[in-house]
Amino acid sequence: MDGKIGVLALQGDVSEHIAAFEQVIRERQVNIPVVEVRLPGDMEGLIALAIPGGESTTFMRLIDQNGLREEIRNFSGGIFATCAGMVVTAREVKDESRFAPLGIVNTVVNRNAFGRQRESFEADIPVAGIASPFHAVFIRAPVVELAGPDVEPLAVLPQGIVGLRSGKHLILAFHPEIGGDLRLHHLFLDGILSLPRPGA
Repeated sequence: MDGKIGVLALQGDVSEHIAAFEQVIRERQVNIPVVEVRLPGDMEGLIALAIPGGESTTFMRLIDQNGLREEIRNFSGGIFATCAGMVVTAREVKDESRFAPLGIVNTVVNRNAFGRQRESFEADIPVAGIASPFHAVFIRAPVVELAGPDVEPLAVLPQGIVGLRSGKHLILAFHPEIGGDLRLHHLFLDGILSLPRPGA
């Protein structure tokens, strides 16, 4: 199959995202390279792009410094964004004046909805599209407080939306790349690849 999966390698748990997608590709028995993305030229040939967690202000500064803002905004493939990725892909970030997000997904995000690092937590949460609850790891996690009509909520907590789909994009407040449960990676690729996964 033509195309590659890119992982934005500016900060965050890049190696964990690469390992997770490589495992999913092996399970689906397809030959798709997973590559690091640091510069605009690295976007060539991608069918999907993962945006890891990290510190959103730093993330946006590095995206702009590396000339990636318009490349990501105009990307026609699917985006798999986690934690800070939910913040940088939003239309608006609540009470944030230091950077302008990418505006890819029609959402308003509260970037530290659960507090600081010490309020990080884990929870088993229902997620639409997978059969049983997902053990989610939240680290200084954001939530979506407002979402447009083109956004499909997949997981909701009292604070707001923590998982959503918008077109080909899958946006999550938590970290599915750690813990070994790759069902959300498969769910994402179901919307990208024409070949069904074995056993699906």
